[in-house]
Amino acid sequence: MMQKLFIDGAAGTTGLEIRERLADRAEFRIVTLEGDARKDPAARAGALNDADFVILCLPDDAAREAVALIENPDVRVIDASSAHRVADGWTYGFPELEPAQMAAIAGSARVSNPGCYPTGFLALVRPLVRSGLIPHDWPISVNAVSGYSGGGKTMVAEFEGEAAVTAHRAYGLSLSHKHLPEMQRHARMAHPPIFQPAVARAYRGMLIEVPLPLHALPRKPSLAAIETAWRDAYREQPLIRIAGTDGVNAVEIEADAGTDRMTLRVFGNADTGQARLIATLDNLGKGAAGAAVQNLNVMAGLDPVAGLRV
Repeated sequence: MMQKLFIDGAAGTTGLEIRERLADRAEFRIVTLEGDARKDPAARAGALNDADFVILCLPDDAAREAVALIENPDVRVIDASSAHRVADGWTYGFPELEPAQMAAIAGSARVSNPGCYPTGFLALVRPLVRSGLIPHDWPISVNAVSGYSGGGKTMVAEFEGEAAVTAHRAYGLSLSHKHLPEMQRHARMAHPPIFQPAVARAYRGMLIEVPLPLHALPRKPSLAAIETAWRDAYREQPLIRIAGTDGVNAVEIEADAGTDRMTLRVFGNADTGQARLIATLDNLGKGAAGAAVQNLNVMAGLDPVAGLRV
């Protein structure tokens, strides 16, 4: 049976990418508001309450407002903003994160899409914390760079306009980025990581890196132990790949651009006992629209990767 889907914020970057992935899907009929109706509270409330599924592609405050307008208890919501990622009553929409996460998403009425940076960070770190290779109170740092499309229309114009003057810019210098509560909560760590985000002059793509002093960790894990923990965690998960590193001398931000997958790699130096954990993904794919469609598939009881670019 075809189910009705309302995308609130369908004209934005994430909304457009979601519609693209669903364009040939017969399982859903997409409802959108055109023109002035998009800003009409009555029209929005009607669309929100008349849908089987709602995907919110809105700023945080607007997402909270949209949820407050939903009175129909049968409407199921996926929020692509950061408004509900650590909120009570919401299921974290990272199906591969925990053994029971996909089942929790399937049975939930309220699902919050992960952030793009946390998706890579958590994929790298959570299995290692869960298996005891990284203590839950270890001081973790994470370096990350994203394509500028993650900053929306304003940042796209900034990096593509005639006045663009930089190729790479670090930000979040106050160490209080809004992703930090999400990263700490879902990694199940005692402290937030030292998060060092940056944006590069690449439209899409993302590279997230966690350095580890293996020699200082209590269990002194090997590179093979880290890879084994990942493979155990992501067995039979088609959107997460563990890549070999033999002969690899560089990893590019665009390594998984244009896809909905994520690739994990562990590099290291056995002599110094140091490692670099690297995740690559598309900030608009597994980091946003692809994740929303994956969650929609799971909630609707469909193939989790239907319509996605593996």
